Amino acid sequence: MTTKVQKTLKQQLGNFQSYLRAYEDVNLLRQPALRSVRLQLEALKPDLYLIANDIAETIVCFGSARVRPEKEAKARLAQAKKALAKNPKNKKLQQEVTTATGLLSLSKYYEIGRKLGQLIVTKSKNRFSVMTGGGPGLMEAANRGAFEKGGISIGMNITLPHEQEPNPYITKNMAFLFHYFSVRKMHLVMRSKAVVVLPGGFGTFDEMFELLTLVQTGKKERIPIILVGRKFWNEIFNLKALNDYGVISPNDTKVFQLVDTAEEAWDIIAKFYKIK
Repeated sequence: MTTKVQKTLKQQLGNFQSYLRAYEDVNLLRQPALRSVRLQLEALKPDLYLIANDIAETIVCFGSARVRPEKEAKARLAQAKKALAKNPKNKKLQQEVTTATGLLSLSKYYEIGRKLGQLIVTKSKNRFSVMTGGGPGLMEAANRGAFEKGGISIGMNITLPHEQEPNPYITKNMAFLFHYFSVRKMHLVMRSKAVVVLPGGFGTFDEMFELLTLVQTGKKERIPIILVGRKFWNEIFNLKALNDYGVISPNDTKVFQLVDTAEEAWDIIAKFYKIK
């Protein structure tokens, strides 16, 4: 075969999808038949990064992506009220005022989350890294606190229909993007030495209840699980009713603790790990 023919053949093959190396073929990796491979890759990549950076112990902070600092929350409510005043019968504007009012009442937890992130890295002398879902809101607050004090701040982000960008307070090369919620939750839990749950919605509940189930069933060792915001959690999570109906045991009511401040949350963690 002449050199010219060989060159022509190579050029032709280069245009064939079938001739791509399997690990370079993105279209192949996206096929339904390759889901198990994608799951394995998604589980392995963060693991390699975390191991390479000697990250073995994390404090995980869950919380709403919607809760913003008080100043921003007040501005949103003022804008909503102004719009409603011009069109008082508009149902969407009425709902926006209700939503903005609720989020303003939760805005104090942004500073609580930020303070908690600071306490975790300073009081533990960087023994613990702070890990969150990597998004905005209360996740950002905890990442921000750790980042501001020079600690390792990790974000486990996820692809969503409404694209969620990672917050800017994550340590370089410590922001990870997941497609599968299951793999993301596994990484959030597997190195956790304590979990702090700030107010949130369905996503926060999903993460919290999976963790409670893992501890309840012995799949995860017992660690401090701390819910911040007594008023919020007592209103939306009726633990006594679950116990009274018999669907959980009395011991299950002791799986977590309720607090109101970052300092209370840290004291529980410090006592558990005998940190002075």
